[in-house]
Formats: sequence, C-alpha cells, structure tokens
Amino acid sequence: MENNEIIKIIATVLALALAIIGHEIMHGYMAYRYGDNTAKNAGRLSINPLVHIDIWGTIVVPATLFFTGAPFLFGWAKPVPIHTSEVIKNAGYKGAINVSLAGIYYNFGLALFASILLKYIDLNSISSMFELFIIYFIFQTLICNVILGFFNLLPIPPLDGSHALSYFASWNRWYKVVDFYRSIERYGMVILILIIATPLSKYIFKPIKYIIGMLL
Repeated sequence: MENNEIIKIIATVLALALAIIGHEIMHGYMAYRYGDNTAKNAGRLSINPLVHIDIWGTIVVPATLFFTGAPFLFGWAKPVPIHTSEVIKNAGYKGAINVSLAGIYYNFGLALFASILLKYIDLNSISSMFELFIIYFIFQTLICNVILGFFNLLPIPPLDGSHALSYFASWNRWYKVVDFYRSIERYGMVILILIIATPLSKYIFKPIKYIIGMLL
C-alpha cells in the first residue's frame, strides 16, 4: 500500500471519529445546558474517544463499509445518557428538541467550517505528506459530517429526527403522531435496513450528494 493511501485512510478514520464522537458529546452538552447532569456525571462530556466507543458503531460497521469498498463511511458512538424528563422540566419540549438535534447542529456546522477552509486551500500547492493529510482530513470531515447529519435527520426511530419530531408532536399535542412513533420504535432498525438495502436509498443519497456538491 502506498504512503498516500495510508495517509488517506488515517485521515478518513480520524474525520469519522470526530464526526460521530462530537455528535454524541453535543447531545450531552446541550442536555447539560438545560440542567441535566447525567452525561457529565457519567464522564461522557469528555473528549477522550475511548469513553465513547461502541464496538459495532465505531469499529465493526465502519470497518465493514471500508473493506467492502462502500462509497461512504458511516458509524455511531455509544449513546450519551440523557434524562429527557429533566430537560423538559427545565426547558420544555423546545429544549428536548434542541437536545435531539444538537448532534446534527454540530455535524452541519463542522461540515460548513470544513467547506470554508477548503475554499482557501490551493490544491495545486501540496508539497508534503503532511499537507496531503491535512487537506484530505478536512475533505473527509466535510463528507462524513454531511452524511451523518443528514442521515440522523430522517424521522425514523432511533434516529435523532424521529425524537425531535416526536417531541414537537407532544409540544403541539399531536398525540396520534406520538403514538405512531411509539408503535414503530421497535421496528426502526428493520425499516432503516430495508431503506438502505433497496432502491429507496437513492432518495437519501441524492440529497446528500447535492449538499456535498454545494459545499465543495
């Protein structure tokens, strides 16, 4: 394996780790801002990656996607413990919605920041392995965060979008919507797998490609 390829692999792994671990930390931090100390007391606001690793989501799934030549990498960190009832007590359903979407705010914000950095980089001036690493890391940071942010917006349990929509429905007393989400919660992973493994996946990846194209 050439040095360039090794550098790209390392940059991609680090970019994915930054996306998925930061995503979870932001859930806990937003809950902390609303008076829920659960994540803080559990040591889950730490930037130490070891406390956030989920064997399947952080290692097995990304590695499988990489070694099977998938066109994208995806993963997740260990979910941060949150007492939503405490958040709702202190900040209402608006607070619960913000906690649900905090990771997505982080992902899209980081993707936008990476996009701005890339606009000021002259790709023709790369003269060292270190510069290649930095540029590829920024590029993969944009890619990984757009994918993770958009995917988590989907209103399908257990993704963040479903939690946010459920809290929004509770806020507006749309109890049929709340009951619907409770009824399909146990089937969420099956629904996601069916979508990803069928032609329906194009309705997810087309918008992702469009957003990435806009940011590059």
